[in-house]
Amino acid sequence: MSYDPEKDKPIYDGEASFAPYPLSVSSPQIKPEDKRLVKGTAYEAMQYQANQQIALLRKQAELILQQVKAIEERVQISQKIYEADMRFTPTAGETYHLYRKNGKSVITMVSPDEWGATMPYDEYIASMKLLADKTWEILNKNENAEI
Repeated sequence: MSYDPEKDKPIYDGEASFAPYPLSVSSPQIKPEDKRLVKGTAYEAMQYQANQQIALLRKQAELILQQVKAIEERVQISQKIYEADMRFTPTAGETYHLYRKNGKSVITMVSPDEWGATMPYDEYIASMKLLADKTWEILNKNENAEI
């Protein structure tokens, strides 16, 4: 018969309070974890957190899409405004006014209120502001007119 030195070694050499199992009768009871419960709880927490993050990302995506749509609309309106007759170089941050006469659009610096009763144009279309990116922001629009 052969001698096995591993058999005589204690299973645990550390401090008793850190032992993975009770070392004496007076040791506190150690109950094994129910791994199904641990996994189920972890799964529920994971699902909850993931759903919260997904909902937040959806809101952010919707906001980005709204911003994209607003920029696209501003670019389309700006393209139409740039087709109008303009006899000056507009300055960013200033307000200008769009009119129509004989089917042609004209941009001026004079507001509809400043013309009085003798406005030389057939129709007031809109007041707008030139933004730094050279697009136009509509400030006031004649509801009956199309840009």
